[in-house]
Formats: sequence, structure tokens, C-alpha cells
Amino acid sequence: MISRKPLKRVTMNEVAREANVSPAVAARALGGYGYVSETKRTQVEAAAARLGYRPNMIAKSMVTGRTRTIGIIGADISNPFFAGAVKGIADESRRHGFDTLLTNSDENTEIERDALRVLLAKRVDGLVVSPADVNDCDHLREAVQQGTPLVMLDRIAAGIQADSVVIDNVEASRRAIAGLITGGHRRIAMVTELGTQSDRKLLNQLDKPESADVTTLNTSGARLLGYLVAHRQAGLSPDPALIRPTDAYASASARQCTLELMALESPPTSIFTGDSVMTLGAFAAIQHLGISLPDQLAFMGFDDMDWMGLVKPSLSALRQPVYAMGAAAIELLMARLASPERPSEHRVFEVESILRDSTRNAWCCHN
Repeated sequence: MISRKPLKRVTMNEVAREANVSPAVAARALGGYGYVSETKRTQVEAAAARLGYRPNMIAKSMVTGRTRTIGIIGADISNPFFAGAVKGIADESRRHGFDTLLTNSDENTEIERDALRVLLAKRVDGLVVSPADVNDCDHLREAVQQGTPLVMLDRIAAGIQADSVVIDNVEASRRAIAGLITGGHRRIAMVTELGTQSDRKLLNQLDKPESADVTTLNTSGARLLGYLVAHRQAGLSPDPALIRPTDAYASASARQCTLELMALESPPTSIFTGDSVMTLGAFAAIQHLGISLPDQLAFMGFDDMDWMGLVKPSLSALRQPVYAMGAAAIELLMARLASPERPSEHRVFEVESILRDSTRNAWCCHN
């Protein structure tokens, strides 16, 4: 076996000797601070390139106060929503000259706390976070109070004075269900994840959704609230058997829930899924059962994915501008870095209804 010696890290002093300047001049030239003549700056940069010098970003941050990095805590980066949002975050960060550090909470608050500690220890200049539980966010509140710029994406934790980028989940879901009701459906099932205690409490408020406090709800809970509000406004009482919470964000669980729904003595005439992962599992069950969409069952999901327009029959869905939401989070973060005392901004994006084969003649536009 060939023994390889580890490469020796090139120091600032070595760059200075190579460029025939003092270490202080070399540090200013490579650090982008203080005065350095253009001639000497060129000498230093050429010397650094010849030697393969790599700057110590932590040391540089001690001088500039910035690491030019953004920390991201995604709730579930295996979910296509977060994958698309992270792309928007990374692209917009790069455009501003910032790198990104990505972590994943897996919808777990304890993991989120650990990820926050790691990112703060790495001295990130700001954070984009999708809180795992909007009711358990003292760690995020403390970070903001200590001066770390933070933007909440997809979910808003009450009581934190920070910028946010979201959609109106209640209204988007309400409009979708109202469209199905107007199209003639009365037995509309919902397959969704209800991961927090506040979300699950809605199951005890089916006939009084107006009593729910939307500020305590995560994304899935808000979408269930929209489902309930639409029924209430139409003078209907939803059948509890038609609301199926899944085990976490798992397509296999959504598949099983859908099989159980279609086995009911009085099965649903339409199904609404809470996100693209739920849609994948529910659609797998429908295909397994050989159910014809929309002739035997109407189907609409939350979050539009490319594959939904390619399958037969194609699937209707609510589309969030995911990439634009991620990019907007960085726009707000850059504005916060430039002006720390500016008022918090709450940016709400519109949701588009993408109607395809699975709701043909079964959904009517409803405002």
C-alpha cells in the first residue's frame, strides 16, 4: 500500500513570503478589508493561487463579523416540497455571495435544537427554518433575541419576531374542498399527517372548527382546518371515519389509510391528500384496487409534482410556488442583514389549483 502524507495547509505567512509583502498586507488583501494597493493585491492573489492557499473562514469571520454562510433547518428534506425550497434558498444565497449549510430535523424538535446549536457554533450569518412544532420553539426565539437573523419558511411559530414566507394553508384547503362540494360531493375523505398535539386536537372539533386557534397549528393541521371550514360553510358535518391521520409523513401509511377508506360500507366519493407524500401513497392504493378516476372516485392532492401530470389518469393538485418561496426567504434574510432593525415582514404566496383528469366534471371553481 502506498503511504500518502496529508497535504500541508498553506499559511498566510507563506503567502506573504511568496508575494514579498508583510503578513498584514497579505491578510488585508485576502480578507477584503483595509487599504491595499492594487499592485500588492494582485501580487498576493497570484501567490495564493500558486501555493493553493485556502482561507480560514472562521478566522476571517473574527475580523469581518461574517462567515457568508446561511444555515438551513428543513423539517423533512426527503419531502419534495423542502427539496424544491432548498434549491431556491441555495440559488438565491449563491447570487448574493453566500454558501449554505443544510440540516434536517426530520420533524423532530429535539433534532431541530441540536441542528440549531451546530449552525450557531459555525457562526452562520442567518437561518432559514421550518419549525418542526410551532408550539415548541423557545430555542428559535432565543436565537432571534440573541441577534441571529431568522426567516421561518412554510410555518410560523407564534411569539417570535422574525420574517416569514408561507401560504394560507387554511384558505387553500378550504377552496379545494368547497370546489368538490360544489361539484356534488358529500363524502370527501382526507388523508393527512397530524404530527403535533395541537393538530390532533382538531379531531375533537369537527363540528366547531371556528374554535380552533390557527396560530397553534402546523401545516397539516391548518389544511385539515380548511377542510372542516369548507364543510361547515356548506352546512355539512364531516364523517369522522373519512378523516385518516397517517403515521408521520409516510406514503406507506397513506396507502394503508386509503385502502381502509375504500373498504368502508359507505366509501368516499372523493379523496383529498395533505401533501405530495400522502398523494403518492393514496394513489398507489387506488391503482392497486383498480379504481377508475374520476368515474368512481375524484382525487385532489396538496402540492403538485411533475409525476402527477404524467400518470394516467393525471392527478389534480394544489401548487405552491416552492422555488420562489425559498428564494424569497433569502431575500428577506439579506434585507434583515442589511437593516437589522427593520419591522418583521410576513410574505404570503398564492396557491394555484391545477385541474387534471382526476377531478374532471367533479370540481367547480369556488371562491
